[in-house]
Amino acid sequence: MKKYILTTLLSLMWITLALASSSAFEEAILKQLDAKNKIQSSEDAQTVINSFMRIAGANETEWLPLYYAALTQTEAAFRFDVNKDQFLDQALETTKKAALISPGNSEITAMHGYILMAKISIDPASRGQSLSPQAMELFGKAIALDRSNPRAVNLMAQMELGMSRFFGSGPDKACGMARMSMELYQKEADKVTEAYILPTWGKNQMVELMKNCN
Repeated sequence: MKKYILTTLLSLMWITLALASSSAFEEAILKQLDAKNKIQSSEDAQTVINSFMRIAGANETEWLPLYYAALTQTEAAFRFDVNKDQFLDQALETTKKAALISPGNSEITAMHGYILMAKISIDPASRGQSLSPQAMELFGKAIALDRSNPRAVNLMAQMELGMSRFFGSGPDKACGMARMSMELYQKEADKVTEAYILPTWGKNQMVELMKNCN
């Protein structure tokens, strides 16, 4: 009986510690997501990146802090006057680390493609031919891994629009994917709460893309 009680108490202690650790992790992620939304400079971005990396170092089995670090690095390359390739190369390495923690993850796979898309934007003429097929393959893989992932469809739609402009074709295919993405974002919004830490970004990109559609 004493052994049973001791085992029960130890189990309860483990559960309590695990819940406390989980709560602290979620709070740390939410705090940095709030800081990320307020970024106004490359210095702000680097501060947030560093914070996500510290969270990753303290939670080596969690993929989200690495994912958000890579996302912040990629967005900084789009937004600010920085060494874009350096930021994006760092984002690629960070994404690879996240993929080792969570293989076959649709969000991470789409992020990998997003980084390649950002690298293409730096020099489309010399990089488009080699990197565009790789990015599209990654977006297709991300969709196959999770057909409810709006970001995978979103990013493929953006690539389709870019290619349609380059080749002088219409935006119909991109617009069809954009509408599909918007539907997925709406379904995703139905399950988001204040404490939701999984990725939800990208809807504004689709709103802008839809302006090209009839």
